Amino acid sequence: MNEIRFYRATGQYGFLSNLWREPMVFEDREWPTAEHAYQFGKAANPDVAEWIVAAPKPHLVAAAAHALFHWDVRPGWNDEKVDRMRAVLRAKFAGPLGERLLATGDARLVEESKTDSFWGTGPRGKGRNMLGLLLVETRWRLLPAQSAEEAAEI
Repeated sequence: MNEIRFYRATGQYGFLSNLWREPMVFEDREWPTAEHAYQFGKAANPDVAEWIVAAPKPHLVAAAAHALFHWDVRPGWNDEKVDRMRAVLRAKFAGPLGERLLATGDARLVEESKTDSFWGTGPRGKGRNMLGLLLVETRWRLLPAQSAEEAAEI
């Protein structure tokens, strides 16, 4: 099985990164990146959420959200974050980027983060790679119904 590794929003597969600048609609709002849409859901206080997503660059949105004190994080966030990411990715790839995601074929998608062991590979390369797994799931959902049925039979 081939593998596609990505991390930053650059290069041939930079579009897989949540930092990729591609306007998208999620929860009836337009966002400049998937990172903005995802991180908006993290803060307990709506004013703090707006402050986070007002950061001028997507990596600063991520940094601001990661820096929240635990009492500033919405209760239940750890139980909901995967479902929110799944929904954000569905919205991101519902448009023109969906064709690019489909073009990755059956490749294993790997976020090669050196720091995040949950969403990426982490410092030792043994992380959960949840972003990659959710991208593969999103890709399968984009397949035409007959192709998905045929794939299930294999």
